[in-house]
Amino acid sequence: MPIKSIPPLIYRFRQIHARDVGLVGGKNASLGEMLNQLSQSGIRVPDGFATNAQLYRDFLHQNQLDGPITLLLDAMDNGEATLSETGQEIRSLISQGAFTAEQETAIINAYHELSQQLGEQQNVAVAVRSSATAEDLPEASFAGQQESYLNIRGEQSVLDACKQCFSSLYTDRAIVYRQEQGFEHQQVALSVGIQQMIESHCAGVMFSLDTENGFPDVVLINGSWGLGETIVKGTVTPDRFMVYKPLLDQPGKRPIIEKQLGNKREKMLFATHGHAESPTVSIPTSDAERNQLVLSDDELLQLSRWAVIIERHYGCAMDMEWAKDRHNQQIYMVQARPETVEAQKDSGVLVNYQLDNTTAPILLEGASVGRAITSGNTFTVLSPEDSAQFPDGAILVTERTDPDWVPLMRRAAGIITDSGGPTSHAAIVSRELKVPAIVGTEQATRTLTTGQTVTLSCASGAVGQVYEGVVNYSTQQIDLTTLPTPQTDIMINAAMPDGIFHWWQLPTAGIGLTRIEFIISSQIGIHPMALLHPEQITDSAIRLTINQRCKGFPTLPNFFVDTLALGVGKIAASQYPKPVIVRMSDFKSNEYRGLLGGEYFELHEENPMLGLRGASRYYHPRYREAFELECKAIAKARDDMGFDNIIVMIPFCRTVSEADKVLAVMALAGLERGHNGLQVYVMCEIPSNVILADRFAERFDGFSIGSNDLTQLVLGIDRDSAELKPMFDARDDAVKSLIKQVIQVAHSKGCKVGICGQAPSDHPEFAAFLVECGIDSISLSPDSFAKGCEVVAKAEHNLSHHRSHANKNKDDSNNGNEDKSDK
Repeated sequence: MPIKSIPPLIYRFRQIHARDVGLVGGKNASLGEMLNQLSQSGIRVPDGFATNAQLYRDFLHQNQLDGPITLLLDAMDNGEATLSETGQEIRSLISQGAFTAEQETAIINAYHELSQQLGEQQNVAVAVRSSATAEDLPEASFAGQQESYLNIRGEQSVLDACKQCFSSLYTDRAIVYRQEQGFEHQQVALSVGIQQMIESHCAGVMFSLDTENGFPDVVLINGSWGLGETIVKGTVTPDRFMVYKPLLDQPGKRPIIEKQLGNKREKMLFATHGHAESPTVSIPTSDAERNQLVLSDDELLQLSRWAVIIERHYGCAMDMEWAKDRHNQQIYMVQARPETVEAQKDSGVLVNYQLDNTTAPILLEGASVGRAITSGNTFTVLSPEDSAQFPDGAILVTERTDPDWVPLMRRAAGIITDSGGPTSHAAIVSRELKVPAIVGTEQATRTLTTGQTVTLSCASGAVGQVYEGVVNYSTQQIDLTTLPTPQTDIMINAAMPDGIFHWWQLPTAGIGLTRIEFIISSQIGIHPMALLHPEQITDSAIRLTINQRCKGFPTLPNFFVDTLALGVGKIAASQYPKPVIVRMSDFKSNEYRGLLGGEYFELHEENPMLGLRGASRYYHPRYREAFELECKAIAKARDDMGFDNIIVMIPFCRTVSEADKVLAVMALAGLERGHNGLQVYVMCEIPSNVILADRFAERFDGFSIGSNDLTQLVLGIDRDSAELKPMFDARDDAVKSLIKQVIQVAHSKGCKVGICGQAPSDHPEFAAFLVECGIDSISLSPDSFAKGCEVVAKAEHNLSHHRSHANKNKDDSNNGNEDKSDK
């Protein structure tokens, strides 16, 4: 009879592979897999070892704990004991248990071996982490359910930390989580990973998709100073970065599309000998640290390339943790697991939430989690121990959350926190529970009072808003599998980068209109000439505000160029390689005056709608330098980031000579039509654009019909006039005549023609007219896309049927004439 081999008590990471989840749990199996399979790709993983999950089972058995644990859980299920009482009693039993001499020796020997391998005679600092055998499977995320212990040194401390990991399998949140996920408590075992501790200069979390909408083509990175626990625990709002994956391999391209500074108010460090009661200590960060991004562009690109390698290796979207060593300045991957929320969603259905128009005050803003909207009464809770009074369905307001808050979070209709970012515990759990949350508001617990009625909206993108009172909203479900595909290109309009990835699943032909005014007004907020000539601003308070907003940038104009380039690049990334048409700024002078410092550079005009706007500003001495900044931003997005799908569009170009002047200024600023495939379109919104369409077509690659301005100028009606509103209609025969004319002339010159606006989706007969004229594209607001597809497809079908019927009648008529001739 063959001798049955006895499994080892310890596995070195280099002995472990992804298939070994049953032996060492998901976390340790993943670490071993990365160390063994991805090191040759340049990915650095701190070495270590793991206890066999069987050691945990043996530990319970040898300390005679199986029976008592079962009895305690049964008592809880029967209502004879509370969750808190049960968890505390089980954890106490486990922590009082003892290892056998053999088990202790195996762990201590492996620890000594690791210390010597890392150049330490003994007592190397390690992270001791729990790794459950059902953890990190695609259908169940056990992230944050068990404990980790950092900066552990010495034999006894390592042994004690191992027992603490064992007992953390029965924290309150872990018990509840297993019950809700359908795991038997005894089914899950626990391995302990003992890993070289990276003393982090900075650290963070990384996902190989956008966690708010599942957009698969980006890497999302969060980072803060010190150890990464501050991010996971939500004690800081971290820096946030986003990188576009498909362009990472393009030589010379740097496709970083988001860089957002977090407050990073504190950092966790290794404790010195004077803090022996705790292995780590949290201290406030300096002003310089708070105003500095934790990662350089090169480091962002390196991490993103690693994320792509890891994702390809595992074959699924990944949730990863990284750390940068403060001693050697090298970056390490310290964890990787499958992403289990967005990757599991139904990609065939898109749910859209839309707030009704409201004048309700915005009380708070922060990072949004999810896409939903909810209203309700707030209830402030500062400790999970005080959760008994929390009414089910209220909106939880708190400073931050950790795993102990999970039972309470399940009862909330929404969550608002003072601190934390999109990868904090509050955000991760809210996302998984499908509870909308706004985190990192900084002052929720001071601003909101218990019982206050608010509306929490995560529908507008990365930044969520808390409104006073109840604000009505609507929901829309789009079944993407049933959308028709018209021959006419159906595109969408874009304005703000924050929410653009929400629409990535729509089968668009690209973006037909990107209004950069929204980026300038909301993300920059400063008149570009004020950045170029701050010496002309006499108000010292305005100069101080401008300088504060531009902190971290080498010059004031750099703030404008880089911020605009990031915003445009992110919008272009949402559709790449499909075309994205970016209209240069079309503020009127009164709107420019509203920007910080604007009053020093803008004229007072009686009729700004017909004044210094659009193309006429771009070569005018009052604005030309600012337009050159716009051009530099677009050039950066196209040439440096790699988004060559960007098409530039010039608005309100009155004359052919004006077109020549604008194109000349653009070329000098780095945007030369035809260079590197750059196409330049013109808005067709002035009668002169139609009358001289053949000459405009010689200078531009395409036209985009702006039906509002064209209607205003053809009919002589102020588009904002309430009295004349019934007459303001793009379906007027005079307007339609010009639209038909420009399409015919443009096509004869080889130019494309599109139209931007809601009229085609709101008025089927207008869509039929455009289709009959041969319009190349129709660009709509994203929430009208589905309806637009249906209306245009129907118009195309009717036109095809009509033409087929007409051709048949013509053939019948010709045949009849032939018969008469024969006779």
